[in-house]
Amino acid sequence: MANRGTGPDFVEALARGLDVLAAFDARRPVMSLSEVASATGLARPTARRLLLTLEEMGYVRAAGGGFALTPKVLSLGLAYISAQGLWDIARPHLERLVTATGESSSMAQLDGSDIVYVARVSVPKIITLRVDIGTRFPAAQTSQGKVLLAGLEPADVDRVLAEPSRSGLPPYIGRDRATLTAELTEVRARGWALADEELAPGVRSVAAPVRDGSGRVRAAMNVTVHAAETSLETLLDEHLPKLLRTAGDVSAEWALWQSRPHVEIERDAEVS
Repeated sequence: MANRGTGPDFVEALARGLDVLAAFDARRPVMSLSEVASATGLARPTARRLLLTLEEMGYVRAAGGGFALTPKVLSLGLAYISAQGLWDIARPHLERLVTATGESSSMAQLDGSDIVYVARVSVPKIITLRVDIGTRFPAAQTSQGKVLLAGLEPADVDRVLAEPSRSGLPPYIGRDRATLTAELTEVRARGWALADEELAPGVRSVAAPVRDGSGRVRAAMNVTVHAAETSLETLLDEHLPKLLRTAGDVSAEWALWQSRPHVEIERDAEVS
């Protein structure tokens, strides 16, 4: 893929970095250095430097002896979530949930020890934290993060939480590891998680998992309220059932989308 630019302002180094990001897809979510070099047509030393640069910037991470994309690529656009079809599926469901509850709702995915917001429908209420697409929070302090951590194997939870947060928030000291482990066990059993003013004063939320066609937890959806306006009883008794139905509907629809017939045509086989 390298050395194909013709214009005087073409930046080959930037193009090579984008080639590396574009090399990952649904068939190759994790790639070794050799596979990246082969897919991009780059020399191994060049591919290695680009991967390490992208890793330092947070766009890729080491995974299973290779490399994988992180949700931070969302900051370059919505290509990451659009490629999965999840946002198009979830949006009308999120909008209906927000209409039914009168509260903001978001979806997040796990990136190291943080969650990253990938979708959001909000209502104009004053809350202590600003949330946008791409916002990061420490997973263990959020309802969505607890759902996502609970979806991992215990050994993977240890590995994920060992990574330093890139959210910019100070380390959380309100819960020890044993308590978190017990809470994640409960989250797995009941299928939802609560965070009651753990991330910031006044912020209360409940979250449910969004699963892919294999049943794997791939995202988490929440309802967030202001603690001074909405009681814990209202959140759990009234909003949680609506959230669980919505997350289940999104999961089911996403599973159908993933199972759709799909054929790729090679470029040289296309009819002009």
